[in-house]
Amino acid sequence: MLTLLQDVAAEVINPRFRALSDEQVSEKNPGDLVTVADHESEALITAALTAAYPDAVVLGEEAMAADASLLDRFAAADHAFTVDPVDGTKNFVNGSPDHAVMVAEVLGGEIVRGWIWQPQHERSYVAERGAGAWLNGEPLTVATGSAAPYRTARRHWVGRELGDLGTLELTWACCGVDYPHLIGGDAAALVYSRSMPWDHLPGALILTEAGGTIGRHDGGPVEPQRLEGGLVAAPDKATYDAVVAALPV
Repeated sequence: MLTLLQDVAAEVINPRFRALSDEQVSEKNPGDLVTVADHESEALITAALTAAYPDAVVLGEEAMAADASLLDRFAAADHAFTVDPVDGTKNFVNGSPDHAVMVAEVLGGEIVRGWIWQPQHERSYVAERGAGAWLNGEPLTVATGSAAPYRTARRHWVGRELGDLGTLELTWACCGVDYPHLIGGDAAALVYSRSMPWDHLPGALILTEAGGTIGRHDGGPVEPQRLEGGLVAAPDKATYDAVVAALPV
């Protein structure tokens, strides 16, 4: 799978980095950008997954934008994959290297494998449920004891206080970059208001297999096929509990 993501990025994402023409960028909704690289990357990854796992549901971000009923099929599936073809599209369009290609596998209601490839940083993050997480093939464990800021993707929460914990700052605007930064100790915790599966399932598994904690705003566990509600990701359970208790309402 990692080789697939790397090959697809090399074929259709990297050649467009800082080389997109105006007609190669459009809006799904106001401010929600999509590029030719998103569409072509997703098509290639989806075709490969469908060929290898014909009975699995493949939930791609762009396919869902065209057919919202795909979310219902994903929610009911015993075996499924999520595909985020260019996570951090706005970063990609603006020439930032902070973007990623991501896939997660869900089996029997559990995230069992996850992959993140950051093509411009040349970093791969991979996890398998119960077997651990790896960065570029080396075992990965979460950093602890960091004095890094708390970060949120919810822009109107930026600057708000988490009680005595600190002030929320903006994330890197790409889940495929945010979760690795959290694992590396560059964020004290991450707060998200949405939990779309293609955004969060790969990073959620990589984080937990590296020793971190993730759950919902109400303190409940991540349910991969539950499509509503926000998430809190942290390096440990104590930090997660403290953030949940201090969340703005």
